[in-house]
Amino acid sequence: MLVQTLGTLVLVTSGIAAGVLFTHAVGVWPALQAMSPEQYVAAHKLIGRAYDPMMPIIVVSSTVLAVILAVLDGRPPARALFVLAAVFLVGVSIVSQTRNVPINKRVKALDEVPAGWHDPRRSWGRWNLARTSFALVAFAALAVALTFH
Repeated sequence: MLVQTLGTLVLVTSGIAAGVLFTHAVGVWPALQAMSPEQYVAAHKLIGRAYDPMMPIIVVSSTVLAVILAVLDGRPPARALFVLAAVFLVGVSIVSQTRNVPINKRVKALDEVPAGWHDPRRSWGRWNLARTSFALVAFAALAVALTFH
């Protein structure tokens, strides 16, 4: 019963993380790329208000739940998939905190776009695709691990 409950929770949290990142990558990001630098900075500031406080909580919760499930589930295939998911979720956190978040902070600190500004969108987009891919792999691994029940 505990494994099933935790499994439901990890699917919800990892599904939210993967879904938000995927939706941003295929829906929001193309719009941000098409904007002028001034429009991009203004939009980036608005979008981050909700994402920034929630996403780390969701991703870390998913990671912790995946680790707990790896410990509780005695079946080797499921355990391996829970560990794999946890590793990929840690990857999401590492990329987010070392690549995307620092760019976000620099962009949000701007009052206006200075002359000669180095536009970070190309770099931010590449790292966002990496963490989105990690989140999707983690979600798939968790879904498959939970089918062993």
